[in-house]
Amino acid sequence: MKEEKNIVLNIILSIITCGIYALIWLVQLTDDAREYSGDTEMQSGALALVLTIITCGLYGFYWDYKMGKMICDAQAKNNLPANDNSIMYIILNLVGLSIVNYCLMQSDLNQITKAKSSGSIN
Repeated sequence: MKEEKNIVLNIILSIITCGIYALIWLVQLTDDAREYSGDTEMQSGALALVLTIITCGLYGFYWDYKMGKMICDAQAKNNLPANDNSIMYIILNLVGLSIVNYCLMQSDLNQITKAKSSGSIN
């Protein structure tokens, strides 16, 4: 069973490593969202990272949108209130606040993890 990830620790590690840990966090977020939503069409976390790098961040906007949809699907699939934040993620990325996206996504994924570990959902 997955464990909830500490958002504050992830932010601190991202700052200390000058953003390198944020890339690892992106991979983990993608893989966790894919697993919880059951979306096999979304690229793996590693491929999402590579595509974001080679497109100089342009793929990141699609990633934000798709992550919003996947997390919403995962919430609905796991009997939690579903919030589609895909447009908000794009806007936050446009103004340079992608780290806020990571925090919001991680918070939603932590809620799913918590619900699964408590046995309240399948």
